[in-house]
Amino acid sequence: MNDMTLYLTIALVPLAGSLLAGLFGNKIGRVGAHTATILGVGVSAVLSAYVLWGFINGTRAKFDENVYTWLTMGGLDFSVGFLVDSMSAMMMVVVTFVSLMVHIYTIGYMHDEKTGYQRFFSYISLFTFSMLMLVMSNNFIQLFFGWEAVGLVSYLLIGFYFKRESAIFANLKAFLMNRVGDFGFLLGIGLVLAYFGGSLRYADVFAYLPNLQTATIQLFPGVEWSLLTVTCILLFVGAMGKSAQFPLHAWLPDSMEGPTPISALIHAATMVTAGLFMVSRMSPMYEMSDTALSFIMVIGAITALFMGFLGVIQNDIKRVVAYSTLSQLGYMTVALGASAYSVAMFHVMTHAFFKALLFLAAGSAIIGMHHDQDMRHMGNLKKYMPVTWLTMLLGNLALIGTPFFSGFYSKDSIIEAAHASTLPGSGFAYFAVLASVFVTAFYAFRQYFMVFHGEEKWRKLPEHHDEHSDGHHHGLGKNDNPHESPLVVTLPLILLAVPSVIIGYFTIEPLLYGDFFKDVIFVNAAAHPTMETMREEFHGPLAMVSHSLQTPVLYLAVAGVVAAWFLYAKAPHLPAKIAAAFSPVYKLLDNKYFIDVIYFNVFAKGSQALGRFFWKFGDVAIIDNGIVNNAAKLVGGIAAQVRKMQTGFIYTYAAAMVFGVLVLIGMTFWRLFA
Repeated sequence: MNDMTLYLTIALVPLAGSLLAGLFGNKIGRVGAHTATILGVGVSAVLSAYVLWGFINGTRAKFDENVYTWLTMGGLDFSVGFLVDSMSAMMMVVVTFVSLMVHIYTIGYMHDEKTGYQRFFSYISLFTFSMLMLVMSNNFIQLFFGWEAVGLVSYLLIGFYFKRESAIFANLKAFLMNRVGDFGFLLGIGLVLAYFGGSLRYADVFAYLPNLQTATIQLFPGVEWSLLTVTCILLFVGAMGKSAQFPLHAWLPDSMEGPTPISALIHAATMVTAGLFMVSRMSPMYEMSDTALSFIMVIGAITALFMGFLGVIQNDIKRVVAYSTLSQLGYMTVALGASAYSVAMFHVMTHAFFKALLFLAAGSAIIGMHHDQDMRHMGNLKKYMPVTWLTMLLGNLALIGTPFFSGFYSKDSIIEAAHASTLPGSGFAYFAVLASVFVTAFYAFRQYFMVFHGEEKWRKLPEHHDEHSDGHHHGLGKNDNPHESPLVVTLPLILLAVPSVIIGYFTIEPLLYGDFFKDVIFVNAAAHPTMETMREEFHGPLAMVSHSLQTPVLYLAVAGVVAAWFLYAKAPHLPAKIAAAFSPVYKLLDNKYFIDVIYFNVFAKGSQALGRFFWKFGDVAIIDNGIVNNAAKLVGGIAAQVRKMQTGFIYTYAAAMVFGVLVLIGMTFWRLFA
């Protein structure tokens, strides 16, 4: 098949599976629904791997063509087209492979669902299609379509249990907070359309950039800003919402209300990496604004460190992994700000595998605990769930940056990039990502020791077989034992564990210091020498491991693991005493820095008060009472007076006629003698 047919097949086969499961789910049944969607995503994954292999061995060339023109307006074409290069191909493989693992895993995880089984498979396959359209786009219009589509489907998936009030609140929160970011994103696209040569195609926009080197825009009277800086920051505001950067991060932990498979899909390889991919794709634009890069770096540093702190006190097994995602997204954003776009995309790739592994392993533990997600009710699951234990251990080792694991190579590269950067804010960013190493190791192994080691805490709990709105009975009884998940659940864990361990070692050199991203990612080495500095210091993946023995990174990670072991395996009575001793700090973290409280009381209630004001003053007082009701009263009053003249007596009408004649005579004389 030719290239166009190949890329159309990759994008559209998951959509076909989604439509089959969604529209004909009742006819084809549960088996038909998951077979159609898995087959669709599987075909897409195999073809995506074929495309990536072509770029690796040099037999495939960059593809940038329009599929069709949607509309033409004023000489501007709005088209659907594909840009497939090495970065797109890598993202296509990551998205489709993780999605395929999630699809297979879902068969086991959702096995006991009484309703919505086919609907869920339709949603996750549609999610995959939306993400593929985003990463394969060659213009801002299609990028925005994929951007909004993943947001819409995530709304449906987070609120999958739509009878549960907390799920409805969570998906509404995600939808609204993403709309805030998307408003900035849309403004940025508007500036591109208005000032960047009248085209929304990436190639045309990048070619026009030299003309805007000194261009300014007046945001306020007398205040001139660099057009490129304003555009880059507005586009990044969209990334802050989609990729959950502070302060638009609050929706991501609440998205845990959705079933675990979608938690893995949203947090690992798809929606949350969309903003990072967008900034990397727009590297020619961002390289022309140091202000935008510094802004990005500082935002990422804040997210990496302060969201990591919140993971330390979480007791829900999925929320620990969720806050880990927030922190790791902050790491990736720091790399973007340091002009190390290839490093950011490298961590996007490695993180996708081990984070999907962690979420799915957490889901397996939840299944074993009979849908109880509270880590305080777990313990010693290693004895009963060996596959889940081992795969989660491997995922956590990758997460904390253990030498030779995939996360070590990408995470350490980000720390080196922050250290090598000379942009304003790089000092704070380096401190934040370095401190986050200890924090990450601590909360990751806090979770590990609470879940897989120690005493079997559910045996000391009162019976809590309460039925929730999703139809599950939650919790084990005192005499119940957890059980290992079936093969359909553990097989994806094993398949994800393999790249989580080895892929970093084999890909760091071609991705960061080879030609893999050549002519895809642009870096102004003279202004931003970060990657050149790192290139000079890199002597291979083995040398990188030996070099780590001379840096504080490895020792901070070890210290985090040891601290978690001591507090949660050796002396589990101490954390409660520490929390009591530092109750103000614990309260601050437990309330998530009161950001949700501020949003709810200032923005939500403020919007409600503003809406009520406009309703009462504008709608009721001015429109209803002032215009509509008063107009009716005026007409009614005039009609009431006019009605009195309609007496039915002939002398009344004769008098009116005589009066009219006199008026006409008077007007005639006035016109004659005036």
